[in-house]
Order: sequence, then structure tokens, then C-alpha cells
Amino acid sequence: MALDIEQVRHVANLARLALSDEEIAVYQEQLSEILEYASSLAELDTEAIPPTAQVIALPGVTRDDCTTPSLAQEDALANASHVQDGLFVSRAILEQP
Repeated sequence: MALDIEQVRHVANLARLALSDEEIAVYQEQLSEILEYASSLAELDTEAIPPTAQVIALPGVTRDDCTTPSLAQEDALANASHVQDGLFVSRAILEQP
């Protein structure tokens, strides 16, 4: 499928690209080749191939949830600059400095 110059200008406009006439000619050729290749893929017989979201099977990539001891409150607050009633204290983000 060959693109004409106006189609390339339209695509460039959609992408907010300011292209020179030389660049448009280069992209016209390159984009036409890409579309030609993509159209050749449509000719492949894929009837026997089930739809997939992943080409290769992936094992479970998440770890099992298991409880573990957490950090003691005193240890968590040890380096905090401001602490009140066992909690971190910070300035509200909407206040003026």
C-alpha cells in the first residue's frame, strides 16, 4: 500500500511534526514499505493458531503471600525528624513554607 504525499503530511500533522519536503519524501517511502510488509502478514493462514496474549508461556512471576515479622515501631521512627504519639509528623503539602 503506497502512501501519497498528502497522507504523509496528514500523519505528520497528527504527530505535530514540521517536516521539510525532503523529509516527507523519505517518510513516504519508508511508511509505504512498512505498510506493504504489514499487508503481507495478513495473507498468512492463522486459522489453526489460537488467539494468545503471550507468545510463550510464562510461569507465575509473583511470590506467595506470607506473613513475616515487621519492623518495630521504635525502629521505624528512629530516624524521623518529627514524631508525635508514635506517628511520623510532616507539614501539610498545601501549607505555605
